[in-house]
Amino acid sequence: MSRVRGLLLACHPLPTLAVTVMAAFLAAAVGLPVGTVLLVVGAVLTGQLSIGWHNDLLDAERDSSAQRTDKPMATGGVDRRTLQVATAAASVATIGLSVLLGFPAGGAALVIVVCGWGYNLGLRATALSFVPYVIAFGVLPAVPTLALPGAPWPFWWAMTAGAALGVAAHLLNVLPDLDDDLRNGIRGLPHRIGVRGSMAATMLLVLVAAAALLFGPAGPVSWWRWAAFGVLVVAGVWVLARSAAAPGRALFRVLAASAALDVLLLAVSGTTIVRG
Repeated sequence: MSRVRGLLLACHPLPTLAVTVMAAFLAAAVGLPVGTVLLVVGAVLTGQLSIGWHNDLLDAERDSSAQRTDKPMATGGVDRRTLQVATAAASVATIGLSVLLGFPAGGAALVIVVCGWGYNLGLRATALSFVPYVIAFGVLPAVPTLALPGAPWPFWWAMTAGAALGVAAHLLNVLPDLDDDLRNGIRGLPHRIGVRGSMAATMLLVLVAAAALLFGPAGPVSWWRWAAFGVLVVAGVWVLARSAAAPGRALFRVLAASAALDVLLLAVSGTTIVRG
């Protein structure tokens, strides 16, 4: 059980769960059959597991030297061999499930995994660290829609919202490790623009995603979408005002909650994201 717990913690559980749940909501909302929904969920989940475990494998020595108590390999919660086997198994599983999902939906699912591995293998230490997130999260809404008959792409606004949320997730994910990363020579986009810049950029990206989800779809905008957008604008003004003076945990929580609200807006967009 301790090994299983170590594997669960090493897969970066919150991002893995968030991405998988979003894919599940979208797959169900666009009207895919249950079997296809399960294939989408399986391909996305195993892909995220492989990315998370691969990341911890590469960071094992650094995490141990930094005495990271939140990293299972650094605390002995899981050994390298177990993590290597799990990474390989997840990678094989996501390839197999993507093949069963068929082209082009399965290909889109694999693009997300390639982006994650590319980030792990070096892009995270460059000014282009945001690029894998733009591509992967921009493509994510396309995985369920491309599995529909005729393989339609999502509308531009759904992919734009996904890409903006992806970069926001990148900035938020790196913030807690910013100083440790800098000590180890990692200088991605968040490290170059700093804590305040990252927080401000995250909020702006959340607002971009919200605007795309609000004004992109054709037809009248429901009152609750306007209400959600209003909440995000108020949160954005507060974050932008405070991030210049005293960034801290409260700001981080507001940013995370704002991004989660955008994810919810995207997830409930349903069949409106499908381009005929």
